Amino acid sequence: MEPIRPFESKVVVLPVENIDTDQIIPARFLKVTDRAGLGDALFADWRYDGAGQPIENFVLNRPTSRGAQVLVAGDNFGCGSSREHASWALLGYGFRAVVSTSFGDIFRNNALKNGLLPLIVDAATHARLLELGESDPEARVRVDLERQVIALPDGTEATFPIEPFAKHCLLNGVDELGFLLSAEADIAAFEASREGATAVGGAA
Repeated sequence: MEPIRPFESKVVVLPVENIDTDQIIPARFLKVTDRAGLGDALFADWRYDGAGQPIENFVLNRPTSRGAQVLVAGDNFGCGSSREHASWALLGYGFRAVVSTSFGDIFRNNALKNGLLPLIVDAATHARLLELGESDPEARVRVDLERQVIALPDGTEATFPIEPFAKHCLLNGVDELGFLLSAEADIAAFEASREGATAVGGAA
């Protein structure tokens, strides 16, 4: 994973509540075992018509959405099944953060493990972000994981919570396995000390 540093981005707004993981990435795309191409399948049933052509008025198909790295969605985003592909598809499209007032627990955990920031903000900030995305699609927000804030164009900031371990991994660009491997020398030293203590105890 790439370390998450402070970044600025336009926002894409999708003010629909209870968007489940089958809407984020439909089940027919779950046969793959890697992330390649999943960004093209993000919100496939909303994004394309029956002939596979882009639906013009869907937000991801608007020219102003190109390059946006922040998705602002309705409440309870990512509910439903546990498919990790949902996070992969969002990342594959280019999103680095999703903002909502709440997330499905499994989706949120999958997102954090894969380098996607699920940002929970208060209702007032959420409403302002939804309005911003509609009124000024070129406006940019700033996300600062180290400080745990998202800054609006007028300079106002809102905080968001994140677990310390997840924050450490995201700031350093490591997943859980990478974190364990980085501690390999410390683990080996601890095990060696235990073996030494056991040997001394046995000799006594």
